[in-house]
Amino acid sequence: MPRHEAATCAPAVRLGFSTLGVPGMPVAEVLRLAVGAGYQGVELRAHPEEPVHPLLGTRERAAVREQFADAGVEVLAVAGYARVAAAQDAAGEEELAHELSELVLLAADLGAPYVRVFPGGGDRPAAEAEADAVRRLAAVAPLAAERRVRVLLETHDSHRTGLAAARILDAVGHRQVGALWDVLHSWLGGEEPAETCAALGAHLGYVQVKDVASAEDTAPLPLGAGVLPLPAVLSALAYGTRPVGWLCWEYEKRWYPGAPDLPALLAPARVHLRHLLDTVPRGASESSD
Repeated sequence: MPRHEAATCAPAVRLGFSTLGVPGMPVAEVLRLAVGAGYQGVELRAHPEEPVHPLLGTRERAAVREQFADAGVEVLAVAGYARVAAAQDAAGEEELAHELSELVLLAADLGAPYVRVFPGGGDRPAAEAEADAVRRLAAVAPLAAERRVRVLLETHDSHRTGLAAARILDAVGHRQVGALWDVLHSWLGGEEPAETCAALGAHLGYVQVKDVASAEDTAPLPLGAGVLPLPAVLSALAYGTRPVGWLCWEYEKRWYPGAPDLPALLAPARVHLRHLLDTVPRGASESSD
């Protein structure tokens, strides 16, 4: 899979938001928000604190899928917390493999095309962490292919840049294992959007957008109110021929309870993203707003 195949933000790009911004909110209320604010998809935080998680039973999964279908909203992804580059003993290794499989099965049952996982390599030597990540992702890839789900490694923590994530994904070399570009973490890693986009290339599944005040103050802000180079991100995505179908706003209300509530911000954020999509220069490389 070529690493440097560029991606493009097609005019038909769809918008979603993560339930990390509305912690604990029932599915019906999430869907009312999505429909009312004009979003086509929702990224579901798959954690026991939330209504949807891997321990959900078969009937409950079917009910959630039906709720989404009735609302005309897609389940964009199941956002799990598996850390594929973490050190594990024998018991932890088995538990992690089970966690990865259960996330894939949950996504398939909900009709979600993607599962999010983290690197989580901590301060391990990069070669060791990456070898473990490659092995674990390659092991779950056949199940993901069988269930038509793509497992996406997020640019995050120990592998926050596109270049770092791509080292793992290139070695896996399976089309059902790809990348989720979190624009905050690649920026914190000092990587320009064009560099991230080029590094991830055909691995790229979708993009999480957000905004913050600074590298030191990462409390969530309304889109466009902070310093993240969102126009440059969209410009980088527009510079090629491979479509990227989704932008997802990950507003980290769960980790910053004092941040303004998300519901009132959703519609203005949609307008902002659509404006950027309509006006960003194709192929430009500016790195700031």
